[in-house]
Amino acid sequence: MEKSSPKPRIAPYHHPAAGWGALKQVAITLFKEKVPGADYRALLRQNQPDGFDCPGCAWPDRTPTSTFEFCENGVKAVAAEATARRATPAFFARNTVASLMRQSDYELEQHGRLTEPMAYDAASDTYRPIAWSDAYVLIARHLRALPDPDQAAFYTSGRASNEAAFAYQLFVRMYGTNNFPDCSNMCHEATSRGLPATVGIGKGTVTLEDFEHADTILIFGQNPATNHPRMLGELRACARRGATIVSINPLRERGLERFASPQSPVEMLTLTDTRIATLFIQPRLGGDLALLKGVAKRVLEWDDEAVARGDGRVLDVDFIRAHTAGFDAFQADLRAQDWATLEEESGVPRASIDALARVYAQGRRVIATWGMGLTQHKDSVAAIRMLSNLMMMRGNIGREGAGLCPVRGHSNVQGNRTVGIEEKPTAAFLDRLGRVFDFEPPRRHGHDVVETIQAMREGRIKVFVSLGGNFAMATPDTPLTWEGLRACDLTVHIATKLNRSHLVHGREALILPTLGRTEIDLQDGVPQGVTVEDSMSMVHVSYGRNTPASAHLMSETAIVANMAHATLGSAKVDWLGWARDYARVRDAIELAVEGFEDYNARIARPGGFHLRVASREREWKTPTGKANFLPRPISRDTPIHRAREQYGERVMVLMTTRSHDQYNTTVYGLDDRYRGVFGQRRVVFANRADLEMLGLRAGEWVDMTTVWDDGVERRADGFLLVEYDIPRGCVGAYYPETNPLVPLSSVADGCNTPTSKSIPVLLHRAQAVPA
Repeated sequence: MEKSSPKPRIAPYHHPAAGWGALKQVAITLFKEKVPGADYRALLRQNQPDGFDCPGCAWPDRTPTSTFEFCENGVKAVAAEATARRATPAFFARNTVASLMRQSDYELEQHGRLTEPMAYDAASDTYRPIAWSDAYVLIARHLRALPDPDQAAFYTSGRASNEAAFAYQLFVRMYGTNNFPDCSNMCHEATSRGLPATVGIGKGTVTLEDFEHADTILIFGQNPATNHPRMLGELRACARRGATIVSINPLRERGLERFASPQSPVEMLTLTDTRIATLFIQPRLGGDLALLKGVAKRVLEWDDEAVARGDGRVLDVDFIRAHTAGFDAFQADLRAQDWATLEEESGVPRASIDALARVYAQGRRVIATWGMGLTQHKDSVAAIRMLSNLMMMRGNIGREGAGLCPVRGHSNVQGNRTVGIEEKPTAAFLDRLGRVFDFEPPRRHGHDVVETIQAMREGRIKVFVSLGGNFAMATPDTPLTWEGLRACDLTVHIATKLNRSHLVHGREALILPTLGRTEIDLQDGVPQGVTVEDSMSMVHVSYGRNTPASAHLMSETAIVANMAHATLGSAKVDWLGWARDYARVRDAIELAVEGFEDYNARIARPGGFHLRVASREREWKTPTGKANFLPRPISRDTPIHRAREQYGERVMVLMTTRSHDQYNTTVYGLDDRYRGVFGQRRVVFANRADLEMLGLRAGEWVDMTTVWDDGVERRADGFLLVEYDIPRGCVGAYYPETNPLVPLSSVADGCNTPTSKSIPVLLHRAQAVPA
């Protein structure tokens, strides 16, 4: 297979993020994927009002003023769909599942686009072509044969459109279950479960325009240069007009140090750049709650001092009095909290906590933005609520240039949840759905991702259907997840390209190839658009521009509709009519989901429309009718504490992360340019002092094992040690390679998200050095 770098090497990267390095990589990507000229020219329509929405991240689009509205990783996502490579029936006939399992995830990605529906043949251990109609009959037969609808689970990737996701959830609820494990369960579920208790809704309160007015931006647990590069354009503009930007992250990421905008002729021609963050705070893994509580405590102390001097208040007492509840208990908890615990648990010295608190307290319009660095810990729900507490102390929610800004991953992960992909639906949503479609929706809460894996392993899930994604590799405790998938009677994967999940299959298995976001979707000769909701609640339409990779592809919406028709019939919903005209699906969404009035008319306007977020307008949909301050003690009894009681300072806390050449589980190449890793992925980033303490050195190979209390050996072998600027006691490595180290039972309190950023591990010299 092709390699993205001729020889594995470690070479520190000293250039700014983006700039000529990004443009060079764009050219390499288009050449490597052999993208036809007409298709790569479609990049000029990416994130345009009359074009297609990027199939990568959920960062919102500005009203475009140029035809250059894409980033390096957006190009990789588009090129992966527009590639000239094809995984045809002949390819599958030549390759057994066993032989494909020996290939890396990167190698599987390189086989290109799926072209026809395929069914697993156990006798030959290969996938063979199956007619679409026969595939739907097979799915319907399995589903109708189950004695209980809860024996099926329906996974959803955040790339699915609003139309596909709404049809999917309606089909599944009419079938009789709320088993909707989805990618949200593994990323921003702490946001979705944490914010409703404080501000009343699990969405952010800012729009893109708020960044034009903010004077302070706090960035928690994010690496924008890799995960949502277009965010750096906004941060660059903020920095150049004098806003203070702070990075709070265990890793000092290159993209938050310096950035050269490819859209700036001056920076590109003069080889200059813009400094982004002026302060870097590096908490130890799992230390976010203690850090945030320390900042809040310091703000309260300064307010006490201001009152004693007779100066102006540091707290926004008017906001607290008019809009919040619970402040007395919250401040009492802060006063009782000792500083020694906050410093020890956060891993941040008091002086640095003071520096961060000072920046926050001096800001008049503060945006707090965060990614999965804040959401994949045991205390992640509490940390997000503490961040909300901190922002409320100075009234930084619900006013221009200030607010809460969770940055979601995949392009429509937020929209999926809005239109009903939710294993714990509200009674109000189910009531409305039942009235509109004349059925009684199931009321039992369904399974999330972790619960689905447990149920599969115990034989309680027999059929698994995946609308996109790569479940086998995105999930924790990889061997146990694979065991669960292989125990199913039927696994069905709707996908654009081959991935590991198609090879870790049930007794019967289907791969159903679908159109990509970039491709023209013709139904009855009429081009169809699909809609998505970005991280800031903007809903807009997307029309594909490229010729489909195969004449046999079907859209996600059409596949879902045909599954529903085959399983349920069309007495209550004209499923096949929905497949022919997505405007009819949007009409149904308008009736069933609050906020989508005049849906088809509103998406016809350039840029789409904004879904109302009540907390942005200081309307608090909580039981108290106010925004709630929620105190939280700092726990000294966690899996990490218990591991260190047993093994002392030898225990390292592992964070899984992704490289610059991947998006979620999709591995585009083997380089992580900004971290100086080239041609390889099995590396582990470690602090120099920890290496010395362990008697190891950079360049050695190590194996890693998890410290857990269930008697299961979890290991990942053959990783190259790389010395890196990371806090003592912490290490970092790429996923999905390190997912086997994440125990299925290691989940966040209150949201059941796998704690992939805080796993206690031991490092051992490798038993065998990789070839």
